[in-house]
Amino acid sequence: MNNRRSKFLAAPYALWAAGFILIPLGMIFYYGFTARKGGFTLDNITAIAEPGNMKALILSLILSLISTIICFILAYPLAWILANMKFGKGSFVIIIFILPMWMNFLLRTLAWQSLLEKNGVINTILSFFHLPALKIINTPYAIVLGMVYNFLPFMVLPIYNALEKIDDNIINAAKDLGANRMQTFSRIIFPLSIPGVISGITMVFVPALTTFVISDLLGGGKILLIGNIIEKEFTQDGNWNSGSGLSFVLMIFIIISMILTAKYDTSKEESAP
Repeated sequence: MNNRRSKFLAAPYALWAAGFILIPLGMIFYYGFTARKGGFTLDNITAIAEPGNMKALILSLILSLISTIICFILAYPLAWILANMKFGKGSFVIIIFILPMWMNFLLRTLAWQSLLEKNGVINTILSFFHLPALKIINTPYAIVLGMVYNFLPFMVLPIYNALEKIDDNIINAAKDLGANRMQTFSRIIFPLSIPGVISGITMVFVPALTTFVISDLLGGGKILLIGNIIEKEFTQDGNWNSGSGLSFVLMIFIIISMILTAKYDTSKEESAP
C-alpha cells in the first residue's frame, strides 16, 4: 500500500523529469547524431574541432575557470565570517546574499552594462572627478565581472552551509590539543567544508561555461563563447543539428568536470581526520 502511495506521489516528478529532462536530452542526441537531410553522422560532433568553435570553447573554459577561482577566493572568507557570526539561516544578513538570486538574471546583467558602458554611471562619476575613464566594457574582463557578480551567491551559500554544520566541539578539541589557528583551519575546518566547496565550484563553473547572455551584453557580441555559438546555431541559423552536436560536446566537458570534482571530494573525505 505504501509502495503504491509512494509511486502515486512520485508521478508528478516523473512527468516533470520526462518533459523537461529526458525529452530534451533525447532531442539533443537525435539531432546531434543526424544530418540536416537525415541519416547518421558525426559531423555535428567533430564540428567542435573547427578553429572558430575550438577557440570559443577554450575561451569559455578559461573565463569560467577564472570566474570560479575568483568566486571561491571571495566566497570562502565571506562564508567563514558569516558562519562564525552565527547569524542563522533566517537572518536578514543571509537574505541579503540571496536577494540578487531573486532578481531576473537578464536585468542584473543589463544593470552592469549600464554601469560599465562608455557613458555609463561609473565613467560619469570618474569624469566628474577628472579621473581616466574605465575601458572595461566589451572585454573579457567585463564578462568575468558579470560572471562573478551573477554566480557568487551560488558559491557563498553551499560553503556557508558546510561551515555552519561544523560542530564547535571539534574545533575546541583541536585547540585543546594544541593546534593553532592555521592548523585548525587546514586540518579540521577546510577538510570538513570540502563538500560545500565542491558544490559551489560545480554551481559556478557549469553556468559560467554555458552562459551566452553575459558575453552578449558585456562583451558586446565581439567576444564569442561556446554558448554564443550554440545559441546562434539554434536561433539565427536554425541549424538544430549542429547546435545539438556542440551542446553534446559541451555536456561531455561538464560531466567530466563534475566527475573530477566529485572524485576529489571523495578522496578528501577519505583522507580527512
